[in-house]
Amino acid sequence: MSHLDSIKQKMASLRKDQEETQAKCEELQAKVKSLEHENMSKEQEIRSLSHNNQRLEAEVEKLEAGIKEAKDLAGTSREHSTQNEALQRRLQLLEEEAEEADKNMRDTNDKLRQTDVKAGHYERKVQALEAARDQWEEKYEEMSKKYKQVQQELHDFQQEIGNI
Repeated sequence: MSHLDSIKQKMASLRKDQEETQAKCEELQAKVKSLEHENMSKEQEIRSLSHNNQRLEAEVEKLEAGIKEAKDLAGTSREHSTQNEALQRRLQLLEEEAEEADKNMRDTNDKLRQTDVKAGHYERKVQALEAARDQWEEKYEEMSKKYKQVQQELHDFQQEIGNI
């Protein structure tokens, strides 16, 4: 009778381990899914920032062309002081706009780099979680095999006792 009780205890313990392993596996799968979703979101943010960066670079080029044009006009029309003053004001505005666009571009590049670093971090995190999940799945399969083996031993033992 004590051998039967020890087998039942062993089966109960294995069942509990199996349930805990299953719960941990499900938790890790949910976490992997969450991180994959977050990774996709970060990739979308990278694409958006890249688009903004391209747009700002085009705007900077346009503004620099405007600055060059204004400088050329200012150099050729020195005898017209009023026109020269207007061009100087326009040049100053264009330079300020170019500086602002350049600042925006640098900010966008910084955000892009930071997002890229974060995306790499999340990718490594996802890989680590997937590895942990795989280990838990292996442990779960191992426990399932042990559980089936103990069930078979119990069945054989019960038949043996029944034959006695």
